[in-house]
Amino acid sequence: MWAASCLASCCAACACDACRTVVSGISRRSARIAYCGLFALSLIVSWILREVAAPLMEKIPWINHFHKTPDREWFETDAVLRVSLGNFLFFTILAIFMIGVKNQKDPRDNMHHGGWMMKVICWCILVILMFFIPNEIINLYEASSKFGSGLFLLVQVVLLLDFVHGWNDKWVGYDEQFWYMALLVVSLVCYVATFSFSGLLFYLFVPSGQDCGLNTFFIVMTLILVVLFAIVTLHPSVGGSILPASVISLYCMYLCYSGLASEPRDYECNGLHKHSKAVSTGTLAIGLLTTVLSVVYSAVRAGSSTTLLSPPSSPRAAGKPLLPLDKAAAEEERDEKEKSKPVTYSYSFFHLIFSLASMYSAMILTGWSTSVGESGKLVDVGWPSVWVRIVTGWATAALFLWSLVAPIIFPDREF
Repeated sequence: MWAASCLASCCAACACDACRTVVSGISRRSARIAYCGLFALSLIVSWILREVAAPLMEKIPWINHFHKTPDREWFETDAVLRVSLGNFLFFTILAIFMIGVKNQKDPRDNMHHGGWMMKVICWCILVILMFFIPNEIINLYEASSKFGSGLFLLVQVVLLLDFVHGWNDKWVGYDEQFWYMALLVVSLVCYVATFSFSGLLFYLFVPSGQDCGLNTFFIVMTLILVVLFAIVTLHPSVGGSILPASVISLYCMYLCYSGLASEPRDYECNGLHKHSKAVSTGTLAIGLLTTVLSVVYSAVRAGSSTTLLSPPSSPRAAGKPLLPLDKAAAEEERDEKEKSKPVTYSYSFFHLIFSLASMYSAMILTGWSTSVGESGKLVDVGWPSVWVRIVTGWATAALFLWSLVAPIIFPDREF
């Protein structure tokens, strides 16, 4: 007993030392990666609790206060939502606290980049406290998460459009035949992949002998949008490049597949029902990986100095002194200038992205609804998930078309 106690104490001490070493090694440059790592940790914790926490939560009286104990899936969903709420509150508090940070001289700049041991402790406390709040608050958070997830997907669409237009402008800017050929090759590859993907969708989700008019409508509508992208892009009045149209076409087709794959497994038009377990595991892994990658890109891209919510540009440097200063004074002046540099991205918006992503990841892990009975233990399955993906694809198409025609409709405005 004594030996086991000593061993446990040694392990705890080693774990604390390891955590202290890790957080002390987080520099100013790697702070954003550390926040992404903390968000990834929340997804792992949610996944683990989703699998193992149900028997424990059934014994907590303020959670299981029902006359009839709910199904196991209800407790799995509740565990995910509670971890997500703790993560959401953590990043929301940081987002509110960081409003108005414009230069590195602000004391909050150091708090954003440092104090990692305290941040990890606060994050753990918030997540633990969420298991002591009543179910009504969790229900309210679940309803809010559907709206927040939609905002997160909208941010993703805007950033994707910004990315593909920037990609096209960069290659065209080289003004060399090699890069023009590269644009053509990438565009052709995207279009071949798009139409091949559509054929696969017809094979999987419109099986012969079944009345699958809804699935046919989704696929045909996506194909119509793909053709419309090319027509508008190549119209003489627009004079756009085919690369953005091809990339957005492939993305819209992927969203169509993602939506159809989320249909209930007992739906006769879902050709994936024979591989439910494999699809569930693959969907979870791909969904979480995609979420982490999209959050990393969103947090870095949306918080860059070129975005709408970024801090203002740096002030002009002060003139040189008329009289030379001693070495100590020169170093002090240099340090002062270093601290007065404007921040390179919006800290508040950076954390807001993580807040919305917390809601989105919770919806992925719970199938966008607490009514998981229709999909069992499968992840991101159900009609709410289907319509969210399909509508997101239509929103992507509308925003892309607007980005093409807006400069023509409003020639006096910058887009």
